Amino acid sequence: MKVLVAGIGNIFFADDGFGPAVARRLAERPVPAGVTVVDYGIRGMHLAYDLLAGYDVTILVDAVPRGDAPGTVYVIDVTAAGTGALRPPRPLDPHGMTPDAVLDLLGTLGGTPGQVWVVGCEPSSTDEAMGLSPVVEAAIDPAVGAVLELLPT
Repeated sequence: MKVLVAGIGNIFFADDGFGPAVARRLAERPVPAGVTVVDYGIRGMHLAYDLLAGYDVTILVDAVPRGDAPGTVYVIDVTAAGTGALRPPRPLDPHGMTPDAVLDLLGTLGGTPGQVWVVGCEPSSTDEAMGLSPVVEAAIDPAVGAVLELLPT
C-alpha cells in the first residue's frame, strides 16, 4: 500500500506553517513501509504532480480554519465529505494551493488521490510572522498521533 503524508502551509504566515511542522516531526519517527512523508510547504503544484504517481491513501496536514478554538485538531475524511468540507472552491492560483485546489488540479490532470484525509488544526493567527502560536505548537503531537492512527499497520 502506498501512502503519502503531505505537510502543507507557509512558514512565513505564523500558524499556516502547521503542516510543515507536523511533517518535520513525523520525519523523526519510524513509519510503516510504503509511507512517504513530505513537507511540501507552499509547493501545491508539486504535490498535485506527485499525486499523479498514484497513492492508495493521501493524508494532507494543514492549518484548517473552521471556526473552533485555536489549536483544535481535526481529522476530516475528504473522500466521504468531498473537497467542499475543506473550503469553498477557488480559482487555480499556483501561489495559493489549498488542499481542495490541489485535489481539483489532480482531477483536471486525470489523477485520483485514493482515500484522502486531512489532519488539520484551527489556527490562532495567519498573519505575517515566523513560528507557530503556542496553542498551535501544542497541537503538533496530537496531530502526529492522528496521522499515525490513519496509517496502515
